[in-house]
Amino acid sequence: MSDLPSSAKIVVIGGGIVGCSTAYHLGKMGLTDVLLIERGKLTSGSTWHAAGLVGQLRSSANITQLLGYSVALYDRLEAETGLATGWKRNGGLRLACNAERWVEVKRQATTAKSFGLDMQLLTPREAQDLWPLMQVDDVVGAAFLPTDGQASPSDIAMSLAKGARQGGVTIREGVSVTGIEVEGGAVRAVATDQGRVACEKLVICAGQWSRQIGALAGVNIPLVSMQHQSLITERIDGMTSGLPTLRDPDRLTYWKEEVGGLVMGGYEPNPKPWTETKLDEPFEFQLLDNDLEHFEPLLELAAGRVPAMQTAGIRQFINGPESFTPDGNFILGEAPEVRGIFVGAGFNAFGIAAGGGAGMALAEWVAKGAPPYDLWPVDIRRFGRNHLDTGWVRTRTMEAYAKHYTMAWPHEEHTSGRPLRRSPLYDRLKAQGAVFGEKLGWERPNWFADVAAGEEARDLLSYGRQNWFAAVGREHQAARERVAVFDQISFAKFMIKGRDAVQALSWIAAGDVAKAPGRLVYTQMLNARGGIECDLTVARVADDEYYVVTGTGFATHDFDWIARSIPAGQDVRLIDVTSSYGVLAVMGPRSRDVLSPLTSADLSNGGFPFGTARRITLAGAPTLALRVTYVGELGWELHIPTEFVATVYDALMVEGAKHGIANAGYRAIESLRLEKGYRAWGAEIGPDHSPLVAGLGWAVKLKSNVPFQGREALVQQAAKPLPRLLAGFTADPSVVLLGRETIYRNGARVGWLASGGFGYTLGRSIGYGYVRRPEQGVDQDFVLSGTYELEVATERVPAEVTLQPLYDPENARIRL
Repeated sequence: MSDLPSSAKIVVIGGGIVGCSTAYHLGKMGLTDVLLIERGKLTSGSTWHAAGLVGQLRSSANITQLLGYSVALYDRLEAETGLATGWKRNGGLRLACNAERWVEVKRQATTAKSFGLDMQLLTPREAQDLWPLMQVDDVVGAAFLPTDGQASPSDIAMSLAKGARQGGVTIREGVSVTGIEVEGGAVRAVATDQGRVACEKLVICAGQWSRQIGALAGVNIPLVSMQHQSLITERIDGMTSGLPTLRDPDRLTYWKEEVGGLVMGGYEPNPKPWTETKLDEPFEFQLLDNDLEHFEPLLELAAGRVPAMQTAGIRQFINGPESFTPDGNFILGEAPEVRGIFVGAGFNAFGIAAGGGAGMALAEWVAKGAPPYDLWPVDIRRFGRNHLDTGWVRTRTMEAYAKHYTMAWPHEEHTSGRPLRRSPLYDRLKAQGAVFGEKLGWERPNWFADVAAGEEARDLLSYGRQNWFAAVGREHQAARERVAVFDQISFAKFMIKGRDAVQALSWIAAGDVAKAPGRLVYTQMLNARGGIECDLTVARVADDEYYVVTGTGFATHDFDWIARSIPAGQDVRLIDVTSSYGVLAVMGPRSRDVLSPLTSADLSNGGFPFGTARRITLAGAPTLALRVTYVGELGWELHIPTEFVATVYDALMVEGAKHGIANAGYRAIESLRLEKGYRAWGAEIGPDHSPLVAGLGWAVKLKSNVPFQGREALVQQAAKPLPRLLAGFTADPSVVLLGRETIYRNGARVGWLASGGFGYTLGRSIGYGYVRRPEQGVDQDFVLSGTYELEVATERVPAEVTLQPLYDPENARIRL
């Protein structure tokens, strides 16, 4: 007879470090009706053979904060539970062996400073003093983070499991999941080989088997298993237990001390997947066959760094499969397909580093319906239709794995699995020199090379000004002075229809969307804390119908947010029409001259004012024309049925030739919008930032009596000093701003840049970031009265600050 309970409020699947951490934190929150089930024994999947390095710094401040939470938890866990964890704060060392890598490391050091970490830059000799076993003849410099460390993966997971039990959580081993019951779009129960367990919420933390378990409920979890090899040496003379962890990215290897010997692993440039993950076959404390031929190149690189490796005995070779994702980030959050199903998986070989914080965040997400702070880089809703195919996911994941230790170049694009989603104009634009990027599977023109003049139509990557800098300047100039056309078919596009569409959208949107048909509104959608969950354009096209446009990468997230926010019982239908319409944005002071001969519609400022949406015919095509801009110039977004796009484009180029029309891409859009101060979700704005701190209070209907989601939080925030304000910064054109540079006001650190780029009209480098003073608060006078510097790759440069748009602050040009 099974002792499995017939119900539990929350069921966690998976007894690795993430499942145990989630259960531990649920127990800490006082939630005791929690059941964790594990197919084998705790830690028996991939946790037991993990390397156990714990690093904290990531390119996102909040993911860095999450990993910092892991460190703080591991500091106290052994004392709390009485079980050894193997945790020690011995610090982490990272080497740089060429000039470009040293620039990267210096930029990482500045990022660390921005996020509150003390990353120290060392000479080769200083690095060797910390790690005497290595030779440093080729080392240019190193970075040391004293608060990094290492743990014994199995021990720390078992300690978390004991803490979970102490908190009242039930843990059952040897229980296999056979099915998941879904009813009315929500989870109802999990079926196991020992019986059915009814539940309100289900948390999938099953490592590399998470994809198959999610599929039982129709939930897509885009991860695949990769073979990851490492070794453990016998004892080595001179080894000390306090040796820092070591990462040598130019040799693709990492190291940690282990019982007087070394653990050494790495990331091959030609990785191998493991495709045999099956739910119905046990894989408990198992490894794959060693592939020494595949691992040998890493061994040779390792021996060059640590000569003792040439004579050290090998205690064990490990070929352990681990789950990896297409973008190298792990997966957290509530699945958009089924309410009540949450995911914590795909940890890309840093599950021990992330496990403590990820479990904390996931537990809070499960318990409260929202994460503790913005976790967009790891949110499961960042994925889209291109991630439904496991073959595509595997192809892209292999590229991401191979890049684990390669240079993290600015503006680098993935190359695998392309092209996948193509505009009807793809071939036309490619023939005209388009260099494409990719987002959510869409091919999008980043910039256009003048091939006839000898420009190479590909990105040449560096930390300086890249080879496309002048070309983007030409496109920028065309939009500012003449007219440019942008293919933006990848925009996510939704229809909201129904008798209660106005009422529902008025609740969800912070802006006043209850306008007459034909009006267009830029609005945010807020969470209960007043943070910005969506930033989009809403056009009322009929009494009971809206057309919504949002960013390419936010298609799944924004659709899910709107769907979950529609009040129960209202007659509203939400429909994704992204693939039905192409988008051509025609922008610039001569845009009206190009468009007018192609339509009978009145495009004058009086006949078609800014903020208007109208159905017209253009070059024979039915078109929804939106008078709106993201570049700060007169222009229209033309939303055209996909089959008409090529015809309209050809007509635009013929007519536009009279006015100097130019193709332009997304890097020009970025430059143009930075000059204008337009915000980007995921950069300057997001769930942690309200419209008030982001300078978007004008877009919110606070002065009306209309209730909307997040209103109470804004009212409370407006009644006291704001903790931060978004400001713009400019610097000398020789300074390359990329984001994460530290902001100094009167010599004191007050924040970091959320974004960075170059403004060709201004001839200045531009960045945006929050000036922070959470205790006393920040106002305009505080921001504008300071003297500012930006730290770029550890060097400070002078900067000027502004709270107004740098270009056309009166908005005269968009209303021509």
